[in-house]
Amino acid sequence: MKVKVFSIFRFILSVFIIVFFVTVKAFSETSNLNSLFLEVNGDKEAVIEINLNFENAPKASSRLKELADQGLYNGVTFHRVIEGFMAQTGDVQFGNINYYDPTSVGRGGSQLPDLIAEFSDIPFVRGAVGMARSQNPDSANSQFFLMFEEAAHLNGKYTVVGQVISGIEVMMNIKKGNSSTGLMYQPDYISRAWTVENK
Repeated sequence: MKVKVFSIFRFILSVFIIVFFVTVKAFSETSNLNSLFLEVNGDKEAVIEINLNFENAPKASSRLKELADQGLYNGVTFHRVIEGFMAQTGDVQFGNINYYDPTSVGRGGSQLPDLIAEFSDIPFVRGAVGMARSQNPDSANSQFFLMFEEAAHLNGKYTVVGQVISGIEVMMNIKKGNSSTGLMYQPDYISRAWTVENK
């Protein structure tokens, strides 16, 4: 009887140890995130968290982190938002809500040099974050877009710089623009952007 009880105890202990190490591993993987946070419209409850893709897009991820840490995304609008497609933001030159000009927004960037493309096989699905660019593949600078839905036609043609991991409902509720162009006249905006590096 004692042997049977001991065997049961040993089995339970083994299961506990396995569960413990699996939990620690999962926590460790979750903690190794480089997160970009976007607070929308000054609402502290409306925050989008993006896991930056340093593994596949280190230059683009570093750029978003640098601009956010400098406070340059604070006040920047979601200037092009298309229902069922994506919300574009990040024009630190012409996109600030305090001097918003719909005729110029979307054409600007930071004073930093444009980035070399970092295309990958990561698909553009809901919540994927891509670097906006012109027809030149190596023209991404400060602007980026958040996907409302899957868009396979973008795969391999734009740098995937991150993935929304929380606040997806906040992202989906960003005010939509013109149904064809996505242009905005009274846009939502990033009231505050910051990064957190968890090691």
